[in-house]
Order: sequence, then C-alpha cells, then structure tokens
Amino acid sequence: MGRKQATAAKSSKRAKAPPLQPKPAATKRAAKPKFWTPEEVEEAFRRFRAARPEPKGELEHVNAFTLLVAVVLSAQATDAGVNKATRALFAIADTPEKMLALGEDRVRDAIKTIGLFRNKAKNVIALSQKLIAEHGSMVPKTREALEALPGVGRKTANVVLNMAFGESTIAVDTHLFRVANRTGLAPGQSPLDVELGLLRTIPDHFKRHAHHWLILHGRYVCKARAPDCPGCLINDLCRWPEKRP
Repeated sequence: MGRKQATAAKSSKRAKAPPLQPKPAATKRAAKPKFWTPEEVEEAFRRFRAARPEPKGELEHVNAFTLLVAVVLSAQATDAGVNKATRALFAIADTPEKMLALGEDRVRDAIKTIGLFRNKAKNVIALSQKLIAEHGSMVPKTREALEALPGVGRKTANVVLNMAFGESTIAVDTHLFRVANRTGLAPGQSPLDVELGLLRTIPDHFKRHAHHWLILHGRYVCKARAPDCPGCLINDLCRWPEKRP
C-alpha cells in the first residue's frame, strides 16, 4: 500500500467531527426601569403634601440641643425607644451645661435601654463639652461644624439642619433608602448616592419636608417585609416590579 493510500485509510477511520451546533440565542437583559418624569415626581410629592401638609419628625425634643442629642441617640435604635429614655433625661438636662453637670455615669444610666448606650453616653458628654467650649453652648448651623461634633455624622447633621434651622436637607435613613431604591425615585448604592439623587430630582418647593414624607412613607406604608401597596399614595407611579395593585 502506497503512502498516500495508507494516509487516506487512517483518515477514514477517524471519527467524523460532530456537526456544528447553532449558537444559543443571546439572553435578553432585563429591561431597566424607566426614570420618573418631572411630572411624576411633582405629582407624587403633591400627594404627600395633600395627605400630610406639615410632617413632623417623631423624636421628642424641646430645643435644638435636645434634638441633636436625640438624633445622636437614635442611631441603631427606634424613635419610640429613644423617646422613652429621653423624656426624664431632657426634663433635667436640656442644655449642654446641665448635661455636662449630670456626668457620663448618670447619662449612661438614663439611656441604658438604648442600643450602644455606653458609647452614646460618652458622645453626649463630649459633644456637650465641645458646644460649650467652641460654640457658646449653641448648636452650630453649618454642616461642617455639626459633623465635627462627637457622634454626629451626615445623617444627623441633615436632620438638625432641617428640623432646627429649616434647611432643605434630606436625611437618608434605612426607610428612606428603601423607598428611594424600591420605587425607582432615586436609586443609589449608598445613602449619599440616594441623598444627592433626591436633591437633583425633587423640586425645590417640596424639599423642605421631603425627607419626612419619605421616611414616614417607608416606616408605615412601604415597609421592608410587608409593604402596604394597596394603601400606597404613589402605587401607580412606583417602579417596583413586585408591587401589588
């Protein structure tokens, strides 16, 4: 057998290659929810305003100082729990001087039912000292000065600026963060992303009360585990794919 014949014989014994399979169809990407239109945003906040013209925060306080302390204490705690602990405290210590005179031990005892109470008591005493030493015992009116106080972050500063001084700030807590992302109003990966998105999206004439409307909506309607979609004021505008009619 010649060389060419031998090569041909070997080739014929080889298994034939399987026929080419058609490529699977490209998986369609999930459609991104449409952004809210300015008209839809306007309508949503018009409804919030009609339902609750003057929304109020639920932390009890008697002045800017006690508001500041209450917000500091509210981190990882409920407003109801903070109120229960601070009623007696604020009755005897409603100024930085009075709070400092109580001392850390007595403040700690007064708030021991609140989570992280030991560290929070230290912060309350430290911020009282700083207010006396650097701000004439007054709560400062700028974000930078507020955030320089012990225990005060951006969210706390935003609450104080809004509630005590009437600034159009938006404090993003867990409730507001959920509402902004779930509805598609201002989705973001972080509280700061959501805050800046809302400031860009919400018309100026609604910003004064916007964070209270959204926080209360998340707390009582757009709840994490059992949202009340049928009772939602903005159900028809909401972009959440799992919402119920």
